[in-house]
Formats: sequence, structure tokens, C-alpha cells
Amino acid sequence: MRRTVLEQFPAGGPRGSWPAEEFAAARRGEGLAAEVVMDLEQDAFLVVVPQQSTDRGR
Repeated sequence: MRRTVLEQFPAGGPRGSWPAEEFAAARRGEGLAAEVVMDLEQDAFLVVVPQQSTDRGR
């Protein structure tokens, strides 16, 4: 599955702070299927949405 990254947040945020989760929740409130995934290589949380296929029926 292809995904589009909406935003990236450093993994070392302040204790008790979840900015990636808050951002994703706000996008879900707008109707997007946003989720948070971890990019281990960059040590960051990514907020992603499924990419819509533009290649329908081809």
C-alpha cells in the first residue's frame, strides 16, 4: 500500500506530549484516514494517509 506523509515529528518530544497523535486526530476529524507510524531510520513519527490511486482500471 502506498501512503502520503502529511507531517513528520521528532521521536524525542517532551514527556507526556504526543504531537503526532494530536495532529493525526485532527486530520481524522476532517475526514482523512490519518495514522501515525514510526520511521526508525529517521527516529521520527510520521502522520500518513493512504494514497489514492489515479490509475483506475488501467
